[in-house]
Amino acid sequence: MIKAIIQYFSDIFQGVKSLLTGMRVTGYYIAHARKEIITQQYPENKDTLTMFDRFRGEVIMPHNDDNEHKCTGCSACEIACPNGTIEIISDRVEVDGKKKKVIDKFIYHLQMCTMCGLCIPACPTDAIKMGQDFEHAVFDRSKLTKILNKPGSKLMKGVE
Repeated sequence: MIKAIIQYFSDIFQGVKSLLTGMRVTGYYIAHARKEIITQQYPENKDTLTMFDRFRGEVIMPHNDDNEHKCTGCSACEIACPNGTIEIISDRVEVDGKKKKVIDKFIYHLQMCTMCGLCIPACPTDAIKMGQDFEHAVFDRSKLTKILNKPGSKLMKGVE
């Protein structure tokens, strides 16, 4: 009986000790809190909100002013994607007596993308990159399937 009472009070003591240890860690973080504001007032600050540089949004394919891109259609990004988010439809076209691969459509299925970023380093020409957009809520799933190459776009000169 006395052993059970001692064990009971020992458990209470251990519980209080554990609680105070946790409260000490919490108190330290409260006392050493950041002085700058890190909470964003979204959606009120939608116009001025910028994501940090390492943020992985959706995959985008930048085009220059002449509607040219750097994608050669090598399918390295398509192979690197772990769940088939990227689909490249290409065609062989004869240019200067040689048959070259030219992309017809670069299809990106955002609804399947895990934002892992494995496709970005796999691209040998840096044709794709991760964008900063994070608002992807839609009512129709078909709007999450995007064609990244713009209509009438072509391969940038000097990219092989």
